Amino acid sequence: MPPQARENGRMPRVGSEMSLASAGSEATNTREYRVRKSSLIGMINWTHVLLSHAPHLLILGMIILIGQVVQQVVTELFGESEVQWFSYETASVVALAIKELFVRLYLAIYDSEGFYVFSPEVKTTALLLILGAWIVRRDNPVYLMGFATFKAPDSWKCDHDQILEMMRRQECFNDESIGFMKRILERSGTGPATAWPPGIKQSLDSHAPKADRSMDASRKEAETVIFDCVANALEKANVKPKDIDILVINCSLFAPTPSLCAMVVAHFGMRPDVATYNLSGMGCSASLISVDLAKRLLDKRLGKALVVSTEIITPNLYHGNDRGFLIQNTLFRCGGAAIVLSNNWLDGRRAWYKLLHTVRVQSSGEAGYECVFEGEDKTGERGVRLS
Repeated sequence: MPPQARENGRMPRVGSEMSLASAGSEATNTREYRVRKSSLIGMINWTHVLLSHAPHLLILGMIILIGQVVQQVVTELFGESEVQWFSYETASVVALAIKELFVRLYLAIYDSEGFYVFSPEVKTTALLLILGAWIVRRDNPVYLMGFATFKAPDSWKCDHDQILEMMRRQECFNDESIGFMKRILERSGTGPATAWPPGIKQSLDSHAPKADRSMDASRKEAETVIFDCVANALEKANVKPKDIDILVINCSLFAPTPSLCAMVVAHFGMRPDVATYNLSGMGCSASLISVDLAKRLLDKRLGKALVVSTEIITPNLYHGNDRGFLIQNTLFRCGGAAIVLSNNWLDGRRAWYKLLHTVRVQSSGEAGYECVFEGEDKTGERGVRLS
């Protein structure tokens, strides 16, 4: 069960400075969502629940099948006589008889005489196991083993007044632009603990009033965000870095060389044959696209995939006064998430969720193409225009 679940069908509401993990029983001043257990039970798809346990049921069925074969052989050898089950002689005789039984089965199939050598009970159990294996194989599940989001350090957090002060200290925004960004902030849903990277937050320091948009500062933000959520996701999934077979990272506006995938592989010491994919320029939908890519890759092989989604804002602070570009300065903030996916049948019981569907639609219209567009304004300042 996901760790966010709460007893008695209750889940506390949290604000921007809190997380579900920190809102425990001691948080008596939080409001709660109340959900009836009957409603939660009605939302369960029991087919997927049973399929999650099917591999273990198949193993149990194999044990039962072996037991039935042994019982058939013992009955044929000893009849109603008392059997010394733990004697060496009995074990040797039974093992030899089982070997001869399977030789007879091979000869019966070769001569097209059918499976008469087995009892009806053994044939029924074998048929049910074959049917169960076929059903499980058709399911081809992808499980979410664990996920984590970036928890920014307190030194990164800013309130609205500090964000506006950082913008003023860039000495490039006029009063109209400052007022516009203030109105956007008030309606953006960002709280008093919004995370901004050190390269930009250093503007609040009187000794370094301008933002540091250098490659070095951008890499430091990427390393802090990505390493934190990857380490936590692997820990929650109880997976080692060398267990990862596929690594997918998406970051639209920051695509350095070496890539972000290479950075993660080198830091965590992943296997040299790990398949890495670095996606850029795909906007806010890149997270779902990355999950879809990981799912398609897992359809071709058995293994585990690590998917990381983030956006690095250090190099992308806009320094002009075009309103279409100014929106990015107030809507975005530091963040990242990582998930561990697996298509191993035996992981179903300890998985948090099961991936059911991924749907992707590619717009070909001009409006869709230009809704998020990186470019320069009339004065040559680079930014991302949102429309």
